[in-house]
Amino acid sequence: MNTIRKRKEELQWFAVYTRPKAEQKVKERLSVAGFDTFLPMQTVVKQWSDRKKKTQVPFINSYVFVKSTQKNLAQIYPTAGVLTILKYLGNYAVVKNYEIENLRILSTNSYSLTTVYQRPTGFAKGTKITVSEGAFKGLYGNYLSNSGKDKVIIEMEALGSYVEVTLPINSLQKV
Repeated sequence: MNTIRKRKEELQWFAVYTRPKAEQKVKERLSVAGFDTFLPMQTVVKQWSDRKKKTQVPFINSYVFVKSTQKNLAQIYPTAGVLTILKYLGNYAVVKNYEIENLRILSTNSYSLTTVYQRPTGFAKGTKITVSEGAFKGLYGNYLSNSGKDKVIIEMEALGSYVEVTLPINSLQKV
């Protein structure tokens, strides 16, 4: 019983679901409230009728990641823009440290990425892999498929989403 209580009091990452387009404000408000936050961003090119402009957008829409104890999660709900905290089977879903590290690696690189929010049909979970070289070195996940020339799909278990990354297949190693 003591270990269960101790485990609930340790700092863990949780996914906070926000109102659409409120991710940056929620991140700022939670940071001011004393929470350790992470909002993975990516650079995209937006096309207007007269110009193109690079802009930063959230890597995963409507999600901000917060490092907290389960006991302190109740303090997040009153924050303007917060809708809920992601749950799984009635308990707060813990985002694994390696998944946060994967998001950090992915958000600091401007290579071609596509986020897929539903399980692609026909894909089965594969072997655990890590990227051994290049810009995505250290990226860890499940190899699901070679979806084309030099493309790999890596599962982000916490959110039930997948990220497609273009990289040389020979840079992968089994874990």
